[in-house]
Amino acid sequence: MTSETKGRLGTADHYHWIASPAEVDMAMPAPAPVPLSVLAEPQNIKVDLARTAIVVIDMQNDFCAPGGWVDAIGGDYQSDRAPIAPLQKLLPALRAKGVPVIWVNWGNRPDLANMPPNQIHLYKPKGEGIGLGDPLPGSGAPVLQKDSWAAAVVDELAPLPGDLSVDKHRISGFWDTPLDSILRNLGTKTILFAGVNTDQCVLHSLTDANFLGYGCVLVEDCCATSSPAFCTEATVWNVKKCFGFVTDSARLLDALGSGG
Repeated sequence: MTSETKGRLGTADHYHWIASPAEVDMAMPAPAPVPLSVLAEPQNIKVDLARTAIVVIDMQNDFCAPGGWVDAIGGDYQSDRAPIAPLQKLLPALRAKGVPVIWVNWGNRPDLANMPPNQIHLYKPKGEGIGLGDPLPGSGAPVLQKDSWAAAVVDELAPLPGDLSVDKHRISGFWDTPLDSILRNLGTKTILFAGVNTDQCVLHSLTDANFLGYGCVLVEDCCATSSPAFCTEATVWNVKKCFGFVTDSARLLDALGSGG
């Protein structure tokens, strides 16, 4: 995104108009490509940094922090913290190249009015215990509720001004959210995927992106899950086989450092 221009309609460099009293210019030129070659599987890839975004999924207190929902129900929240360190290195490097950072988090309505019983069952399978919107022990924060501590990105990865945030309400970040519209306005063609859980919200957001026509790249060490290891193995295999490409933060940083 660029600074404001007089008469500019639209925030994205890739899709905006310039309006004046006499004319509306709908023929604004798109930014020039910024190619970057990256080592990946099953093939190496060349992406256009000017048309690439990183989507970081569910790096939230409820999944990744002590006192969050996973911790409260006795789950392994420590496993979901694995992406924090590599993302702390990768995100500044991507921002420096103008790559948008989009945080896609569970952020439910307080009244759960758009959550049918099958989705509520996901978090309260026996009809009791701590489920969506219920207060966490200790903090009292409502589980995965928009604007609560529980749904916030962990402090170690706090979003910066200029980052974008999208609330989701299903395992896929594209279902009933503005994510696709935002990406299209940005001119995005390639999406880097990071976050938790690799085999759940990351995978299903990635597959939906693939079906929508985006080039999909799983950044493996910037993803994690508390599921058994075979779940990650199957996810990585399926991404390489059917849905896109797999790389890691070290290879991305090498490419960014060398200028592509």
